[in-house]
Amino acid sequence: MTDERKTFEIRVGVYATEERARELIEQIKLLLCPEPEHRSPCPVPWAIGLLSEDEFPADLSYAELREQYLIERGLGLRGTDSTSSTRVRRQSGQ
Repeated sequence: MTDERKTFEIRVGVYATEERARELIEQIKLLLCPEPEHRSPCPVPWAIGLLSEDEFPADLSYAELREQYLIERGLGLRGTDSTSSTRVRRQSGQ
């Protein structure tokens, strides 16, 4: 392993309401920066954002999450989802 820094993207797909997704973002932000009011920069700079499935790049899909949700609730694949296409501005650590 090398000490050379690069930017990496860690993706987490969730099948949830927009409200629940926003709650999860708040929890993730606290994992990345447990003391958001600190004065110095974060040791590992970070950014977080939220995209709805309507905004995913063409090569990205989390179809298995929707399928898992429906199967676990005995709904098969007939259920529908009304996902909002609201884009949340990118938020960065200090």
